[in-house]
Amino acid sequence: MTRDEITADIVAARLAKQLTWQQLADAIDRPVMWTIAALLGQHPIPADSGTVLVDVLGLDQAAVPVLAASPVRGGLATAVPTDPTIYRFYEVLQVYGGAIKELIHEEFGDGIMSAINFSIDVQRKPHSAGDRVVVTLDGKFLPYDWTAAEG
Repeated sequence: MTRDEITADIVAARLAKQLTWQQLADAIDRPVMWTIAALLGQHPIPADSGTVLVDVLGLDQAAVPVLAASPVRGGLATAVPTDPTIYRFYEVLQVYGGAIKELIHEEFGDGIMSAINFSIDVQRKPHSAGDRVVVTLDGKFLPYDWTAAEG
């Protein structure tokens, strides 16, 4: 049983059981974005949480140690940015891109976030362990519209 096979089983079971990503996150008391990314193979899932998730999803317990293993995050990219700041955004999308996509589809439906009708904000947030960078991406939701042009 490979991680890719388990991921496919997770997605199929979630849909078959009509569970939301939020319900799965609540079952293990984790943030929804982390949970989605983990279930899509981007984070190791601690065995106790993995046991809960496979029970909820009705999967084989043999999946638990595979879910707990350190994943190969992102994918095999061919052109990786070299600037450290830009690379970190690339890394964020490698790790969380699939989770962001899933949550957008679950919350809004089949569509995309516009990068044309869009704004971005970067702020500093003081923190005792070191200031935080807060990046807000604010794009209009655009549903897919499968209509053909006339004529």
